[in-house]
Amino acid sequence: MRSEVSLLAVIIFLLLYDLIAGEKGMKYFQPVAIIVFAVHTLATIFPYEAGIAFGGMYQYSPMMTIVKGILNLGTLIVFLQAKEVFDGDKQSNKRGEYYFLTLITLLGMYFMISSGHFLMFYIGLEMASIPLATLAALEKYSKKSAEAGAKYILIAAFSSGIMLFGISYLYGSVGTLYFADMPVHITANVLQIMAFVFFMVGLFFKISLVPFHLWTADVYEGAPTSVTSYLSVVSKGSAVFVLMILLYKVFGNLMVQWQGILYGIIIVSITLANLFAIRQQNIKRFLAFSSISQAGYIALAIISGTAFGMTTLVYYIFVYVFSNLAAFGVVTTIENRSGKLNISDYKGLYSTNPQLSFVMMLAMFSLGGIPPFAGFFSKFFVFAAALEQGFYLLVLVAVVNTIISLYYYLLVVKAMFIDSSENPVPTLKSDFFNRTSLFICTAGILLVGILSFFMDKIGLYSFGM
Repeated sequence: MRSEVSLLAVIIFLLLYDLIAGEKGMKYFQPVAIIVFAVHTLATIFPYEAGIAFGGMYQYSPMMTIVKGILNLGTLIVFLQAKEVFDGDKQSNKRGEYYFLTLITLLGMYFMISSGHFLMFYIGLEMASIPLATLAALEKYSKKSAEAGAKYILIAAFSSGIMLFGISYLYGSVGTLYFADMPVHITANVLQIMAFVFFMVGLFFKISLVPFHLWTADVYEGAPTSVTSYLSVVSKGSAVFVLMILLYKVFGNLMVQWQGILYGIIIVSITLANLFAIRQQNIKRFLAFSSISQAGYIALAIISGTAFGMTTLVYYIFVYVFSNLAAFGVVTTIENRSGKLNISDYKGLYSTNPQLSFVMMLAMFSLGGIPPFAGFFSKFFVFAAALEQGFYLLVLVAVVNTIISLYYYLLVVKAMFIDSSENPVPTLKSDFFNRTSLFICTAGILLVGILSFFMDKIGLYSFGM
């Protein structure tokens, strides 16, 4: 439990610092939090031998360290981008709460990923979900933020209740909640199929797959942008990884049923999200529907069900961290310095902010899957994983939708580089931390796809799952 113990130490340290530091010390809270969390990320990045704890309720494998490391990287980038969000006097008193609550959710995701028992999984899920509702409503004087928090907590409670109902039926049917002990008792009877559907509905809410996505755009728009970026990348990444583990470790005997369900959900998620993304004017709602579409592409790796599928899923999440957070880094800078959030506000951005325009262009190209950027390789590999298992029609639909997605991603590029505006966004200079985050994301978009080391390293541990 190296990662969990280390993160818990970081949380306790920041909590004590927040309580003890005076007014002068609080000015340095954000740099201290970023440095301490960066040390935690580096200290826990190397895999070690597999093992169990708490009688098998907690399980560890080297692949889990890789996934937790990716989540750590995403969280660190979010923290770097959040620096200027709290520079104003109105937000300065929320610094401690923001970092504390975010790390609590990350600890919950750790437990979700390493759970070997449904009770441990559910505790981790709730630990990851409830503080996110508080984070969504962090701007207490904003009506949209309050609405986002209310919608998120209601949907989270509803989906958790449905999921817990399914878990109770599973326990009644098989007599155990240990992942390793359940497959031998699952015989695909009606009760077990119903329990499985209830459980998956709850998890699909967390991932924002259609038709369980209706909260996503409103919460993304209303929540503080740094919280939105965390929701779209870190929270989603942990949930899809856990989904793949559960489908094959626990519900392998129901493969015929869940592959059919997932088949339809992938098609609907990618298609509807792309069509609705075209209609969006608000950049955060635009990125919300983009993330729903990306979740559908990630599910292509899940449906393949092979070690290669596991590799492509983790690789896709890794690339998605850089691509999506690059876009949100630009959005954060423009929103905080100018208050502009519509795509039309980005007209003529290149003339005043060429560097921000360049980063946003790379992010759009990567999310759209244009070569030679990292997003192209991540999409190519998930398509290959699905084709390997014979899902030809599904991949064809995904490829057609990729072409559709290029249209709305290029709308943002067109606004920045081609369209002109009488009142463009003024020349902006972001802080050092945000520039660092954008540099990391840019390097990831340009290098992760070209350098095979990352894919090879992930594939090395996929066979251990």
